[in-house]
Amino acid sequence: MASSTLVPVLFHCYVTLVLFSLGPVMGLTLDSARDFLTREEDTIVFSLIERAKYPYNPPAYDPSYLGELGRFGNRTLVELFVRESEAVQAKAGRYQNPEEVPFFHGGLSLPLIPPYNFPKVLYPSAASFNVSQTIWNLYFNELLPQFTTKGTDGNLALTVASDLACLQALSRRIHYGRFVAEVKFRGAPQDYVPAIRAKDRDALMKLLTSESQEEMVKRRVEKKAMVFGQDVTFDKPVDTGDSNSSRASYKVDPMVVYRLYGDWVIPLTKLVEVEYLLRRLN
Repeated sequence: MASSTLVPVLFHCYVTLVLFSLGPVMGLTLDSARDFLTREEDTIVFSLIERAKYPYNPPAYDPSYLGELGRFGNRTLVELFVRESEAVQAKAGRYQNPEEVPFFHGGLSLPLIPPYNFPKVLYPSAASFNVSQTIWNLYFNELLPQFTTKGTDGNLALTVASDLACLQALSRRIHYGRFVAEVKFRGAPQDYVPAIRAKDRDALMKLLTSESQEEMVKRRVEKKAMVFGQDVTFDKPVDTGDSNSSRASYKVDPMVVYRLYGDWVIPLTKLVEVEYLLRRLN
């Protein structure tokens, strides 16, 4: 066999051997990853309910509201708030945790606290991929108008603080797709390596997709929005959506949460998984 042919064959065998020798990630399994994502559903639903306490409050998103254009780089109040909040949280070590991804990476200070030894789970060449800008745009342009009422009540600080809680919860859930992809890859590298080497996004997406599982997740978050989003009283039972009784008045429309997961959260999580895997052999 010619040396020019032998080298790539040997390299492929070496890579395959290494991949098959990978063990499970310490402390992280597919079941524990699913448990994490299930708990994040509670955080997302509660953050949406908290934001829905306030009307849309357009001044928070209007750069001209802060005075002369250019004074703050044409930034809105919510952007300034998020930037400043992330800067403070970075000093407290929030972004040492690989589960956390800031929306504005530039200019973040080094932590003031000693480093914590978080488990090294993610593959370094793939860990930095993120969809933060997409989450930002979808939240403000698509999602926010769907579950807030029109108008202004003057509570701009509380409004943008609630926005930040929503953004961080969504970001944490979506970017956890990197961990899910790593666990799935280590569990069955023989299934993923050919598609990764071929840069076949469609094949990877097919491997990662379980329509029945996705439908179960969407129905579960819809029910959580029903249960969490009601006023608790003593004169009537809590509506869980299982009966044909008159529809309760919810703080956030459960169908908005259902569509949030179906249209954005699940597809973006899978996009993160695919892009992570495409970088997994770098």
